[in-house]
Amino acid sequence: MESSLQNHFLIAMPTLADSFFYRSVIYLCEHDKNGAMGLIINRPTRVMLEELLSHLHIENPSESIKNTPVLFGGPVQKGQGMVIHDQAQSPWKSSLQLSDDVILTTSTDILEAIGTDEGPSNALVTLGYAGWSAGQLEEELMENSWLTVPASHELLFTTPAEQRWQAAAKSIGVDINLMSNLAGHS
Repeated sequence: MESSLQNHFLIAMPTLADSFFYRSVIYLCEHDKNGAMGLIINRPTRVMLEELLSHLHIENPSESIKNTPVLFGGPVQKGQGMVIHDQAQSPWKSSLQLSDDVILTTSTDILEAIGTDEGPSNALVTLGYAGWSAGQLEEELMENSWLTVPASHELLFTTPAEQRWQAAAKSIGVDINLMSNLAGHS
């Protein structure tokens, strides 16, 4: 493999119209010779973070999380919670540094701190993830199923979920709404 796309966004091309990944933006957490793993960052669920925390018996009175939706991270292990966040003061039990300012945490201890002074200033909580076996993502890229762009902190944490698909494409000068939903190969 020439280069890793870890810490990049995958932007679903309009040709994926009938696909599970229709208009998805995926943050790639891992990408190596064994495959890839990422989180869909623009699919809010009907589950609010406050509800998820309550279900886990975590009491968090913070107003900032009351109307924050949990994101659908992908079709694999839909019950697995993952938190993608920026640097925080406290170390969490199960974290992986993905870039200088993005961390993936899978332990529930971070959920207890979200919305408090102890937690990260920016965080996305997801359920499930997207995964590719060895060579599968590269094949999809050759089929023009995805655009790739280096991840940005702003798009990941500041841009509203419903705007991330267009904003990610626009970050590389593409108006994705003008692209055909027919694939072509030369």
